Amino acid sequence: MTEKETILDAIKKAGEPLNAGKVAELTGLDRKVVDKAFAEMKKDGSIMSPVRCKWEPAKK
Repeated sequence: MTEKETILDAIKKAGEPLNAGKVAELTGLDRKVVDKAFAEMKKDGSIMSPVRCKWEPAKK
């Protein structure tokens, strides 16, 4: 599983929007890795932000 898939899976399992720190805690990934993946995922549209600094899977 790629880092992006791991992150997306963690957000889906949580069932609520999460910030990067919480995602890092849940996945065991380094915070910098999560931040970088979030930036890429925002650009490709796989995550969206319903509230400031918290992210959830994009509804497609």
